Amino acid sequence: MPDQSKLITVPAGKLGIVALKSSERFGKTINDYLVRWRKEREHVSNDHYMFNGYTRDSYLIGSDCPRFASGEAKGTLSDSVRGTDLYIIADVTNTGIEYNLGGRMVPMTPDEHYADIKRVIAATTGKAHRINVVMPFLYESRQHKRTSRESLDCAMALQELVSMGVSNIITFDAHDPRVQNAIPTVGFENLMPTYQFIKCLLKSYTDLEIDSDHMMVISPDEGAMHRAIYFANHCGVDVGMFYKRRDYTKIVNGKNPIVAHEFLGDDVEGKDVVIIDDMIASGESMLDVCRQLKERKAKRVFCIATFGLFTAGLSVFDKAYEENVFDKVITTNVIYQNPELFSREWYSSTDLSKYMAIIIDHLNHDSSISDLLDPVARIQSRLSEYKEKHTISDNYDRPSLV
Repeated sequence: MPDQSKLITVPAGKLGIVALKSSERFGKTINDYLVRWRKEREHVSNDHYMFNGYTRDSYLIGSDCPRFASGEAKGTLSDSVRGTDLYIIADVTNTGIEYNLGGRMVPMTPDEHYADIKRVIAATTGKAHRINVVMPFLYESRQHKRTSRESLDCAMALQELVSMGVSNIITFDAHDPRVQNAIPTVGFENLMPTYQFIKCLLKSYTDLEIDSDHMMVISPDEGAMHRAIYFANHCGVDVGMFYKRRDYTKIVNGKNPIVAHEFLGDDVEGKDVVIIDDMIASGESMLDVCRQLKERKAKRVFCIATFGLFTAGLSVFDKAYEENVFDKVITTNVIYQNPELFSREWYSSTDLSKYMAIIIDHLNHDSSISDLLDPVARIQSRLSEYKEKHTISDNYDRPSLV
């Protein structure tokens, strides 16, 4: 049974979930958890008018964004959202969706996915009680700061959503969470999957020695250092860092090309090494770091990232794995995953749908989520269990442990 201690309050509104086509699978899994938990919740009286519609067979609200041959589109809803506490879920990185543009099938871009979010908000015509946007990969989060004559796309998008009536924005592992300063009076929840990563790694291997003599956590660049420090502090191991030496006289694919990765840290010889970052884009940078660690005689190299974009395809990782450049890649299911990934021996996926379902359940009750955002106790419990048994048990039926 779910933890009911913080869910005895009256909901903020009738729960509704709009999972756009880009996040249909993720949204369906979230809905399945919520349906089961709420049917099992003992304190709820369905006869009380304040809980009208609390227990249902589905919280999903049908939506669509059909496109014309010109590329233009419109947003539609198939059910009423009047008085609903609405959660709109969208994956702006989903390149697996195509549409007909002038007789050619083209993949949807982040700009188009973001436009569809706005279309669905507009389709509510202001009737929803509250609108919450769940955007696992924060739109334009890589363009979060200005270094010259540049646009501030992420900040502008956040302000635009707020101007349309959005009350809460929920995302995972924002490239730089300080972008929330653009909307200081609106809810901005930046969820970190550190606990789920540790759990996935512990379930994948039974021979890990989690101490500073046998393991090390590496940040692939200075921007990811805070993630590496947090991960390493929980495991009680040391931290190292690579910094990118760039050629600032050139711009390739919108950025200055990397000349070399320079390492700062202790000796990694004979140690298992965890590289942690927010995303794997082409993978070029991550694999270069892996090669350098293997050249320094690291025992095993595990690559962990919240978002596995794999923009250059999977063949580069297949080749690197055959060359023993790395041992495992772990990413999450919050964004589109190429179906071919699941056939790869080197890949593991960690599921965050239950975590997201718990967050939505609590927010719908206007309950505090501070303990859900801080997984210290859960991480330490799993590490202690692993050090004793060299394995961890499954707790998929215990939402309090995510």
